[in-house]
Amino acid sequence: VQLQASGGGLVQPGGSLRLSCAASGLAFDDYALGWFRQAPGKERETPEGVSCMSKSGRSSYYEDSVKGRFRMSRDNEKNTAYLEMKDLKSEDTAVYYCAAFEPKGGRSAYSIDPSIYDYWGQGTQVTVSS
Repeated sequence: VQLQASGGGLVQPGGSLRLSCAASGLAFDDYALGWFRQAPGKERETPEGVSCMSKSGRSSYYEDSVKGRFRMSRDNEKNTAYLEMKDLKSEDTAVYYCAAFEPKGGRSAYSIDPSIYDYWGQGTQVTVSS
């Protein structure tokens, strides 16, 4: 299983970026997805949940600090998830990871809890700075 995150970069405050997460080696539409991040200096901490989405894409959740600015989506035909980020702030600077888990056996349909995720991508750096 491979989750390949891309689309990060350097952007000025107020700018926008779109992250992509291309998945392979799994039945993509059987998996719920999440985006997480680790800010500088917090590499030893549990990744912070940003957004998550059910396998159908019909249900989603956003962490309070990104509501109204970030939008998660998925294209099950392309095996790809996206995180569109706008009005970026310096505090959004982090390595962003996508992750996947299979919502079966009593698990929730989607979750912001990183401990439930089965597979993780390698991360893409987002730096918001003038």
